[in-house]
Amino acid sequence: MSPERLARINAMLDMRQPDLTICMEQVHKTHNLSAMVRTADAIGIHEVHAVWPGNSMRLRGGTATGSQQWVKVNTHRSIQDAIAGMREQGMQIIATHLSDKAVDFREVDYTKPTAILMGQEKTGITAEALALADQDVIVPMVGMVQSLNVSVATALLLYEAQRQRQAAGMYGQRRLAEAECQRLLFEGGHPIFAKICRQKGLPYPQIDDEGQIQASEDWWQKVQMNKSAWEHLDD
Repeated sequence: MSPERLARINAMLDMRQPDLTICMEQVHKTHNLSAMVRTADAIGIHEVHAVWPGNSMRLRGGTATGSQQWVKVNTHRSIQDAIAGMREQGMQIIATHLSDKAVDFREVDYTKPTAILMGQEKTGITAEALALADQDVIVPMVGMVQSLNVSVATALLLYEAQRQRQAAGMYGQRRLAEAECQRLLFEGGHPIFAKICRQKGLPYPQIDDEGQIQASEDWWQKVQMNKSAWEHLDD
C-alpha cells in the first residue's frame, strides 16, 4: 500500500460515525439505493440498513461509485428486526413522515446515536415502522410539490446531522473498533490479497502502521499456492 493510500484510508477511518445510520425500508430503485449509500459514505456513515422482504437489494455501480466497498449494507427481512438491532445500539429512531407530531428535521439532536428511516419511493414508510419510531420529521416545502426524491431527502437530513456533529467535535477522532479498522485497511489497501483470502478461506493478516502486511510464513505460503494445492496439504 502506498503512503498516500494509507493516509487517505486512515483519514476516512478518523471520520467514521458508527452511531449514525439510515434504514431504507423497501426502497427499490437501484439508483436511489446507490445514491443513498454514496451519500452515507460522504457523511462518514460506516454501515446502513435495508429492509426488503424479497430478493437482495442491488446497488448500481455507476451511482454508488465504489462507496459500497466502504459502507457495510445490512439487509433485513422485516422492519421489526432492523429496528430491534438499532435499539440494541441505543439509537433514537427518526422517521421522515408528515404527521401531526412531525417537527422540522433541523430540530432533532443528531449528536445522539441516531437511525433515520427512509421509506419506499411511492408509499413511504409503513405504518409498522412509524409505530416504532421516536419522532417524525418533515422537510419544509413551500412549492406545489409536497415531497422530495428519497435520495435527496436523505442527503438533506444527513448533512444536517453532519453539521451538528462537526460542531460538537465528533469528527476527527477514531471511533471504530480496531478490528474493523484493520479489515478496511487490508481490503482497501491490499484488495488482491483480500480477494485471495476470501477465495481460500484465509484469515486477514495484521496491517502495520506503515500499511504493510504482517503475517506468518505459513500464511504467505498458502496465499501463493493455488486453492487445490493448498487443500491437498490438509488431506
